[in-house]
Amino acid sequence: MAASSRFSLNARCSLLLTAAALVLALLSNGAHGHGAGLSSSFYDGSCPGTRDIVRRVIQDARVVDARIPASLIRLHFHDCFVNGCDGSLLLDDDLQAAIMTEKNVLANNRSARGFNVVDDIKRALENACPGIVSCADILALAAEISVELAGGPSWSVPLGRRDGTTTNIKSANNLPSPFDPLQTLQEKFRNLGLDDTDLVALQGAHTFGRTQCQFTQRNCTAGQRAGALVNLDGVTPDVFDNKYYGNLLQGRGQLPSDQVMLSDPVAAATTAPIIGRFSGSQQDFFRNFAASMIKMGNISPLTGRDGEIRKNCRRVNKKPY
Repeated sequence: MAASSRFSLNARCSLLLTAAALVLALLSNGAHGHGAGLSSSFYDGSCPGTRDIVRRVIQDARVVDARIPASLIRLHFHDCFVNGCDGSLLLDDDLQAAIMTEKNVLANNRSARGFNVVDDIKRALENACPGIVSCADILALAAEISVELAGGPSWSVPLGRRDGTTTNIKSANNLPSPFDPLQTLQEKFRNLGLDDTDLVALQGAHTFGRTQCQFTQRNCTAGQRAGALVNLDGVTPDVFDNKYYGNLLQGRGQLPSDQVMLSDPVAAATTAPIIGRFSGSQQDFFRNFAASMIKMGNISPLTGRDGEIRKNCRRVNKKPY
């Protein structure tokens, strides 16, 4: 009886978070493209087990690699910030299709990871529902499931994106950098329809995972080789919580682009008050994070007849000649 009551309470809390996130996302007018044509029930008829399949693969992967949830959410960020949420980040070099991969730009090279898990998810989905679920939607679902498995909020992911057939190296070279000043970060987010609350909330994904020491404020300490990994949160590195914001208030943000949201002269009137709010209320952070993820996931999706449903996330489908 007690277990049943706890389950009901958890279910109600999840539903309330999702509803609040959707309201916040709608009030913010969405980002570029507004996510027209997307629906959380998109695969209910064509591939009803989609979320369960994605979740099962991620659960298996995180048993052997605790970093996978943080890595997968980062792939979704870096995909949506370039060409919109179209799976372009997943494409490998392909001379025949005149495609140059985004994986080798500075922001992704030797740091973006988890592509093998995306491949495993795609294989499992193709076995269950051939040609139905896009790689872009896999990234969106994987991000949400990764956050939820790490103890963070859950939300209903709008689905129905199709996969792009091109990459955009120029845009990929302009991804947010760990060394960007605050006003540059704000401009990069604002160009995609994301405001200061979205910036602070989405940066909160740095509450779990690792980074290479050369990207941190302290750089690599004596004896550390370049590329050595550092926990983004030294206390709960694999848990999605609001401790990230407490770290910032104590001057312990690992990345310069995190701490700058508090230390920059313009922060006092823009991002600093939001950091204070989220530090004081994990529920407030979770609600806004979910809303910002939905908003980011709505950036310029391909829907209807645009794009394609890739059979292999690393390559565009071969066209008949």
